Amino acid sequence: MTDGTHSPESGGESTFTVLVAAAANLGIAAAKAVAGITGGSSAMLSEAAHSVADTVTEGMLLAALRRSDKPADEDHPVGYAGERYVWALLAAVATFVGGAVFSLYDGIHTLTHGEEPGDPLVSYLVLAVAFALEGYSLRTGVRHVRAEAGRTGTPFARYLRFMPDTTVKAVVMEDSAALVGLLLAAGGLLGGQLTGSGVWDGTASILIGLLLVYVAWVLGRSNARLLVGRPLPRALRAAVREELLSVPHVVAVLDLTTLIQGPREFMVAAKIDFRDLASAAEVEWACEQSEARLRARIPEIRRVYLDPTPGVSA
Repeated sequence: MTDGTHSPESGGESTFTVLVAAAANLGIAAAKAVAGITGGSSAMLSEAAHSVADTVTEGMLLAALRRSDKPADEDHPVGYAGERYVWALLAAVATFVGGAVFSLYDGIHTLTHGEEPGDPLVSYLVLAVAFALEGYSLRTGVRHVRAEAGRTGTPFARYLRFMPDTTVKAVVMEDSAALVGLLLAAGGLLGGQLTGSGVWDGTASILIGLLLVYVAWVLGRSNARLLVGRPLPRALRAAVREELLSVPHVVAVLDLTTLIQGPREFMVAAKIDFRDLASAAEVEWACEQSEARLRARIPEIRRVYLDPTPGVSA
């Protein structure tokens, strides 16, 4: 199998990855807030807002994982997998509103009104602990993505860009942004300590806000594309066509439609030109063989719809 897939067994790993990130951010948010208030640091308060937004985001991602695993029913015949993208999209909005807007406002307010730098010692200690916790959370997410990328034979960066499990993608991107934000906050604290000016701290806060805007935009766009409807990657579509053409009595694949319905739920629909002399029983057998071969090669394919269609006469 090639890029853009996700193993059926990885649902539990996705939940564990999100839980680790949520637990790390919950404690970090409180510590940053205390350090920001006691030290009078705009960048630390921005980082506290960043961690609060990440905690809310992970709560939404956990809701996405729980709700998307519900089985199909009469009212939702294709299941609830799409709910994962709805909640992940809301999580991206929470990152923007809860983290980016506050950070930008606080940074601009500091630059325009100034601030009196306090003792940065507590802030430095909090940043060091937060860096270690965020690093562990990121390591968990990266190991998950790397394992899936290796299983599918896809480069890590490409798999992360196109992976259908946007909950894990959100954790990796947010933890990466968190580490960069911590370095920016430390730079703002150090600059203020050396110069006695709050400009460094305010600038760091604005940069943290811009970083969160970027993360929210990337995650929002990824989920929006999946909600609108994204086909399987080109290599997987070629593999589907190859499998269909390998079945006896199949002459041509006239039209092929694929859809990612969830991280572990793909749909395939195709118009098939069968051999003219094939009997009804042989066509039925070919359809069953096609579905079996597709699922054997790409286990994430859950639904296969084949429409016998006459080919265009020469």
